[in-house]
Amino acid sequence: MASLSHPLKPHFLSTPKPKLQTSKFPTKVRMSFQESGPSVAVVGVTGAVGQEFLSVLSDRGFPYRSLKLLASKRSAGKSVSFQDRNFTVQELTADSFDDVDIALFSAGGSISKEFGPIAIEKGAIVVDNSSAFRMVDGVPLVIPEVNPEAMDGIKVGMNKGALIANPNCSTIICLMAATPLHRHSKVTRMVVSTYQAASGAGAAAMHELELQTREVLEGKPPTCNIFNQQYAFNLFSHNAPVLENGYNEEEMKMVKETRKIWNDMNVKVTATCIRVPVMRAHAESVNLQFEKPLDEETAREILKNAPGVVVIDDRASNHFPTPLEVSNKDDVAVGRIRRDVSQEGNHGLDIFVCGDQVRKGAALNAVQIAELLL
Repeated sequence: MASLSHPLKPHFLSTPKPKLQTSKFPTKVRMSFQESGPSVAVVGVTGAVGQEFLSVLSDRGFPYRSLKLLASKRSAGKSVSFQDRNFTVQELTADSFDDVDIALFSAGGSISKEFGPIAIEKGAIVVDNSSAFRMVDGVPLVIPEVNPEAMDGIKVGMNKGALIANPNCSTIICLMAATPLHRHSKVTRMVVSTYQAASGAGAAAMHELELQTREVLEGKPPTCNIFNQQYAFNLFSHNAPVLENGYNEEEMKMVKETRKIWNDMNVKVTATCIRVPVMRAHAESVNLQFEKPLDEETAREILKNAPGVVVIDDRASNHFPTPLEVSNKDDVAVGRIRRDVSQEGNHGLDIFVCGDQVRKGAALNAVQIAELLL
């Protein structure tokens, strides 16, 4: 299957150094406050992803007739500015979803499990950013550029609630680049090594990395509240619990979610997930093995035309994607596109991918899902 074209997206192959642009996918939503728009609730609005929800909603001009900002009792009463209006954060309760059309959840799995079904029962379409429902049969797990058909038939105005799951951030960033190649030549095996930023563990982890960096430079012992070991000037295996098979939960999310999103239970996936002392945006080394040959020049052209992807692959100046370049950007950047010399012919490729975990890895993907509901 050919990759979808994206005429508004710039392509980068050589100098001058690229400036990533905000994606325009989809292009039809360009409004804000609107009487005929949906009623929107943001659950977990005071967290890192919750704040990013508001930023993305504003950047993309998402239409709404009303907006509820919901959080814990501790945060209730706080004032939040959004599009030149002040909103008061409300305590999340069972009554919060009366007359809500779309509820964007990012308050953790336990909150999603408790309040998601309540919101759905009251007729809201829940877009959930936690892992609570991703692998539940019948719950669409969606990356809009990859598998929008998974949510066919779910629309605002259908007079009943529904649930759509947002994939794990690492899975989203990986599959944004791997899927266009998979459509062309079918991936049979994928090996992923991740280099995951503090943003993946939330605002508190980002603060702790900054604090530890100062402490270490000043010769003080580092404060380790979020992680049980020094994060500054260090890297370590992802802090998710390690399972009986030796993989941690983050790694198995990539395995299981890839199979569900691609609707292919036979694709072989293995992952090693690592925390690195980067503030924001994840990086991933991805090795792909294909059923049909795919040379690196064809792969590069496919990726140049993939929606939500930019190619940064300048070998002459040794310039490839970095977390800093994609931080606060919508597009996922891909580079280091090269034939896997350990495989015969053109049946293997290595690529390096960087994407903003808080935006495309979380908030942007959820808002794009919400746009498809309109």
